[in-house]
Amino acid sequence: MIERYTRREFGELWSDHARFEALRRVEVAACEEMDGPTAEELDAIRAATFTVEAINERERVTDHDTAAFVDVLAASAGPAGRWIHYGLTSSDVVDTGLALQIRSAGELILPDARGLVAALAELARVHVRTLCVGRTHGIHAEPTTFGIKLAGFAFEAHRNAQRLERAFAQASVGALSGAVGTYSATSPEFERRVIARLGLELESVSTQVVPRDRHAELVQAIALAGAGLERLATEIRHLARTELSEAREPFAAGQKGSSAMPHKRNPIRSEQITGLARLLRGYAQAAVEDVSLWHERDISHSSVERIVLPDATILLDHMQRRMLAVLDGLVVDAPRMRENLELTHGALFSQRVLLALVARGSSRDDAYRVVQRLAQQALDTRVHLRELLSTDPAGEGLDLDAVFDFEPYIRHADEIVARLDAIT
Repeated sequence: MIERYTRREFGELWSDHARFEALRRVEVAACEEMDGPTAEELDAIRAATFTVEAINERERVTDHDTAAFVDVLAASAGPAGRWIHYGLTSSDVVDTGLALQIRSAGELILPDARGLVAALAELARVHVRTLCVGRTHGIHAEPTTFGIKLAGFAFEAHRNAQRLERAFAQASVGALSGAVGTYSATSPEFERRVIARLGLELESVSTQVVPRDRHAELVQAIALAGAGLERLATEIRHLARTELSEAREPFAAGQKGSSAMPHKRNPIRSEQITGLARLLRGYAQAAVEDVSLWHERDISHSSVERIVLPDATILLDHMQRRMLAVLDGLVVDAPRMRENLELTHGALFSQRVLLALVARGSSRDDAYRVVQRLAQQALDTRVHLRELLSTDPAGEGLDLDAVFDFEPYIRHADEIVARLDAIT
């Protein structure tokens, strides 16, 4: 991933050096659980070093980066290097090393995933009774509150955090089962000891490789978390439109929204999140394609994962941090929200009028036709629906104060938002 979106910790985690360091940890752990090496040899193995440059130089000969790594590390250990990679195959070390990196990536991503839940829940509580328009199909529907709206996003963020936690856990598994998974040169007990030493979970059956449905599940969870961020970003983008102006991203001192138009304050963070979510969905498809390998193993997945796993985790990390910054400085214009409630000239009370007419004795269809006619008249003439009803025979006898009251729309808001207590 390009440096623009990469946090330093993630850049280091997915560097070539970090990748080979993860492989080194696996090789050392394996030697520590072998019967062969002496204490002095183990000291030499633990002290063995490598450089990425030396591995790259060796790979020009071997045309195999793992074999090149083993050669360099073994040479550094001296005579004790004969035990490095003893009884192992490349995927034993590569997949288990990758599991170490995946676990570390999860440790970086999950705190912010949970932080999003907390930030959204806090805003929801602040705005639990902040009236705003609810929209369906982009059209004014009925009043709701901004707190109820945010509570829905908070629960989605919570589900995504749970999915990510499960997905990272199930992908943080190692295996040292040998050439085609039969332990012909080692044993299941040896594998258990090495994987336990590394603090990983053990793959039940590996056919030389850890099955790639695990990695596909992880990238799918990342893509879903990205989609949740995109849904929230899309909402903020819509609310920031000039015609709405109900909420907008923070705008820092010295920031410029346009090189040509000084008045512009564009939702650039939300737009960036929306765009990057598209990449995550593409990576999810590629990860699913990696599941079907030939027989016990091929390496068609390897080239894909070298791009997809670093990029997907780095991008999600960037998107989460961007959204946290947006929420931290989100500007909510409650008066404008209240003002926008009047744009339909009372037509958004149509269901309450409908129900009042039905309760008074009208058939539902007859009541519907009356309200539809009057609501459209309100929109066309810009005369409030309440005023039209007050002079129309259909409105005779109705308690218009009760019908055109905002309180029913917010009377359960506290209860709805209080459900967040279960997850925060």
